[in-house]
Amino acid sequence: METTIFHIDVNSAYLSWTALERGANEETPDLRVIPSIVGGDIEKRHGVVLAKSGPAKKYGIRTGEPVVNAFRKCPSLVMVPPDHTLYARRSGELMTYLSDICPDIEQVSVDECYMNFTPIAGNYKTPVSGADTIREEIYKTFGFTVNIGVSNRKVLAKMASDFRKPNLTHTLFSWEIEKKMWPLPVSALYMCGKSSVETLRKLEILTIRDLALADPMILEAHLKSHGRLLWQYANGIDPSTVVSQPVKAKGIGNSITLPKDAVTADEARTALLSLSESVAYRLRAAGQRAMMESLEIKYADFQTVSHQTTFISPVDHDRIIYETACKLFEETWNQAPIRLLGIRTARLCPVSDPVQLSLFDLEQPKLSEKQHKLDEAIDTIRKRFGEHSVIRGSLLGRKEEFKKH
Repeated sequence: METTIFHIDVNSAYLSWTALERGANEETPDLRVIPSIVGGDIEKRHGVVLAKSGPAKKYGIRTGEPVVNAFRKCPSLVMVPPDHTLYARRSGELMTYLSDICPDIEQVSVDECYMNFTPIAGNYKTPVSGADTIREEIYKTFGFTVNIGVSNRKVLAKMASDFRKPNLTHTLFSWEIEKKMWPLPVSALYMCGKSSVETLRKLEILTIRDLALADPMILEAHLKSHGRLLWQYANGIDPSTVVSQPVKAKGIGNSITLPKDAVTADEARTALLSLSESVAYRLRAAGQRAMMESLEIKYADFQTVSHQTTFISPVDHDRIIYETACKLFEETWNQAPIRLLGIRTARLCPVSDPVQLSLFDLEQPKLSEKQHKLDEAIDTIRKRFGEHSVIRGSLLGRKEEFKKH
């Protein structure tokens, strides 16, 4: 039996969740039925549209554009500030609910996840009827809608969930890509950002079909490894599986909203170094080590991607976390401007737990006793005088530029 994968995506999550909270507090009108947006302060960098209502979309308002532009398009527009505490709570409720239906869940952002539907397929007549049932029950239970993409490949499930919205189920199995996906412009392909679209346009590659039939060697010459990845996605090639994680599993991480978009690898690495130090310090302070590390990239157009890896043995040191983050970055970045970077560690285990070594541990960097003692000395200073009391020379004067959350 071939694997069936769902990609479940909340429709306009921030606005829907905000509207429901306002309704619970008897605040009117309902943001979903009027031109409205969730956005930030016009005076600050976060003064962009984070989410929009259906009526606002009719005015041509787009997610990611400055709120000042949105108000030019619709002077009567209603704007409310984001509430990330609310979003985290709503997200947790949804993921807990879905994990009760099927524990094989991989959450990839606050409002979307993959589900390996295969183990529970016998409970439903067809995958589509199963998706419809789950989608309808989510609306009855929580009051907001989701789109569900159904496929035998993760990337195709993701693509399917982005088809016509809201509150719909779409399929995009590997045998449907020529009919449903190939006619679309390359800009519709997952992971194909603006800079990649422009490069492909110069190569006269305008549709996903053009991309799928192109020579991957030529794509690599112009877009490096990302060109090969786009070619694979255009052909429905994606060997990755749903990496299930307990919804309530503990992890330690941090993210940085950059003061200005990072456009070079060096700028990104500087931010990753700061994040790595912070995450490693917090791991050691909690007496934990990590067996998994993930990297999150949010681009200037608010598209978010993530990539993760596992360690041979548990780690808690800055250098290993940093070098791993850089490797994940090199494998993920599509050359588009970066707005946010995040590092998260998971599958934690106490430092006191015994570590079983193997010959494969030779592949993982080793730390000298001197490095461990240096970590302990720096941690002691930071515990007494604050997390940023000791910083690298390369970060001097830059720590306060970053807004962490």
